[in-house]
Formats: sequence, C-alpha cells, structure tokens
Amino acid sequence: MQIHHLKEALDETLDTSVTIDHLETVSGGDINEAAVAETSEGKLFVKWNRGDVPDDLFKREAEALDEMREAETNLTIPEPICHRSPKEERPGFLVTEHLESGRRVPDFDEQLGRGLAQLHNHSSDQFGFKHDNYCGTTPQSNAWTDDWVDFYREHRLRHQLELAVEQRSVRDSDRKAFERLLERLDAYLVPEPEPPALIHGDLWNGNLHVAPDGTPALIDPAAYYGHREAEIGMMELFGGFSSRVYEAYEEVRPLQEGWRDRLSLYSLYHVMNHYNLFGGHWGDQAFDIVRRWG
Repeated sequence: MQIHHLKEALDETLDTSVTIDHLETVSGGDINEAAVAETSEGKLFVKWNRGDVPDDLFKREAEALDEMREAETNLTIPEPICHRSPKEERPGFLVTEHLESGRRVPDFDEQLGRGLAQLHNHSSDQFGFKHDNYCGTTPQSNAWTDDWVDFYREHRLRHQLELAVEQRSVRDSDRKAFERLLERLDAYLVPEPEPPALIHGDLWNGNLHVAPDGTPALIDPAAYYGHREAEIGMMELFGGFSSRVYEAYEEVRPLQEGWRDRLSLYSLYHVMNHYNLFGGHWGDQAFDIVRRWG
C-alpha cells in the first residue's frame, strides 16, 4: 500500500491536508492485507487487496458498516472513513476508524448477546439489502424478497451450488441431493414467520473484536436483512461463543423452538462458500450436511 494513495483519498474525503507518519502492518485475515496508519487525524485502520477482487468490494463493506451503525446497538461498529476501487497500480482499499484492542469486561459475553438481539431487532420490509455485496470475495445477491425461504434457497444456497458446479468437481449424485434439499426447505425452516432482521452475515469469532473499553465490537460484515437463525448458524460453525451469549440474547429476544436443530442448514451456506473459496475438505463437509437433511 503506497502512502500517497492513502493520503490522496483522506485529503479528498476529510477536506484537509492529512499527514501520514507511519504505516504499521497488522494481520488482515485470509483475504486482505492491513495496516494501522499514524496520521494527523489520529490512528486509522486500512485494509487493501492487490489481487483480482471485485471493484466494489470495499464500498459494499463500508455500506454494511454504516447500516449496522444505524441500528444503534450497544455494540461498537467501526466508522468507515473512505474507500477506493483498484485503479492501475493502486489496490482497492478501505479506511475505518482504528479500534485499539481492549481487555474484555467481565460481562463481555452478556453484552454481546444483548447487542446482537438489538441488531436483529433492526428490521426492513423485505429480506435482502439495498445492494448486492460479498461474503469474503464471493458475490452475495441481495435482491429484495418477501419470503425468507425463497430468499435463502435462491440467493444463498442455490447460488453457492451453481458456483461449486462451475468451479469445483461436484459429483452428479451430490448435485442431485443438494437440489432435493432445496425443494424441501419449506418443510425445515421458519416454524413461525419473523420480520427480516439486520444480521452481520459473516459472524465468526475472528470478526468479533474487543473495543478499547473492553466491550464487544463487530468488524468485516457481509450484512443483509435475513433470518436471525442464519447469523447463529455461522457463529456455531467455528464456535468460540459461550452459552452466556445465547442466554443473554434470549433475555432480549427469545429464539423459536427447535432453533438449534436448524443451525446446520444455516451453516451450510458458509461451508459451501468456504468450499468455493478454498476447496479441499469443505466440499465433503457441505455434502455431508446435505445428505443428513436430504
């Protein structure tokens, strides 16, 4: 990341001449590179990608952060400052406020559970989002849809299956089993209709941060208005969330009976996404889930 590219974007966005003293590289996850910038405007967090990624990747992430901030929960959501698409020798990048890592407060898990319930109380008239966005670098179609099962079937699971058939070696028997599952989703999901909930969309333990004051912060969203059990399906896929989180969540907004039984159907979307992004054993794990339900 060249400092002059960052300065140019900050100068334009903040309408002032920003001095950048230092860029310190930090972990950026599996996909992006990242750094903390010491500037005349304070510390800022910068992440970028030099590879072949979508031009609007960071723009869509900034929109998701803004939407989550508008929900006004007790969770800390970093403010996006500016973003740029890749251009010639310049990588695409996103600049947000920098959150120093704090030490967890004693009731961190309870605050997280209550904050997630508050986030999920932020609703919309339909399932979807104002723009398509990305989970990792995989496109997410967020076309507004009245019915949750229709949305999840077409814009989440079927999309991932089509990508896998195109990009990976999917056996015909596995494809047919997946298609049978898609036909039966109405029998498995949503015992009682619920209003769309704003969800983070990619909430695993690595996207949970400890804010400077020791309270929960969420980063790297793939947000949309979906069913809140879809959020918990991702949380359970990699673990790292204690029972106290769910107990506090249900104090604010109880989950429907049998929610734990449905989580593997919601984790399936993310397992398939990992298969399409990384290949390997993720395919076996995905089709094992399909066969259990099919």
